[in-house]
Amino acid sequence: MPDKYTAVWVSHSSMGDFLKCPRYYYLHNMYKSPVTGHKVSVVNPHMSLGVAVHDVLEGLAEFPAESRMNRDLLALYNAGWKKVSGKKGGFQSADEEAGFKARGTEMLEKVASDPRFLVNKCIKLPQDKMPCNFYLSEEHNIILNGLVDWIEYLPETESLHIVDFKTGKREETESSLQLPIYLLLCDALHKKRKVTKASYWYLESDKMVEKELPDIDSARQSVLDVALKVKEARDISKRDGIEKAFVCPQGAYDAESKSGGCMNCRPYEFILNGDSAVESVGVGGFSQDMYILKK
Repeated sequence: MPDKYTAVWVSHSSMGDFLKCPRYYYLHNMYKSPVTGHKVSVVNPHMSLGVAVHDVLEGLAEFPAESRMNRDLLALYNAGWKKVSGKKGGFQSADEEAGFKARGTEMLEKVASDPRFLVNKCIKLPQDKMPCNFYLSEEHNIILNGLVDWIEYLPETESLHIVDFKTGKREETESSLQLPIYLLLCDALHKKRKVTKASYWYLESDKMVEKELPDIDSARQSVLDVALKVKEARDISKRDGIEKAFVCPQGAYDAESKSGGCMNCRPYEFILNGDSAVESVGVGGFSQDMYILKK
């Protein structure tokens, strides 16, 4: 029998980290401070904007469809913004924070004026204290976990429409694993209905982009291929050490010359080396030691 406590847990974000840079994956997802015992994370304004807007929109799923949009989205946003305000949200000036907050306000104003599918019935995947998860591979003891932003119920076909909210300007690439992962989560955890539609909602431009769904077997294989690479690296680290398993493709960071590493892993190397380029801003909601990268 597979053991969840020894399983390798993967998600869209953690596998994305690995594909960007294996060293970054290790520092962001595995490393713990020897002082606090916490994982470490570098926070930035784009991340904080995304968190604040997602919290408002995803929270709407808790309310009945017919009264859902009676909520004051901007009041909810302003209240939630307090969690990311100031340096703990990665903002290094009041002007910078005001600019990002205004972007979120504009997004939610557009949503309020045209909520699209948000007024329709939606479903939520079952979960406990952990994000939704299932065994991607019992043979390899790999668990896939994640949260789907929104799942609309389509009564005419008795099927599901999965939607991902996007607060950034850059559009998702065709190689993204996000929709395949959402598809797999719905297929595993909601047996009654199939996913027949998938879309990205780019909130800043208010553009809905429908994407062609991969077949379930192709989705599973593409996600498993990456997950197996993560597992292999973790196995190598147990056998040969972290430095052999998780290597930055642009070369190892050298603290003395402050050279090497890539844009993804270098800020975390600063944290490990106590470099003045980063500043501690407290402990985050997931008991992570939070830092900002100074400009």
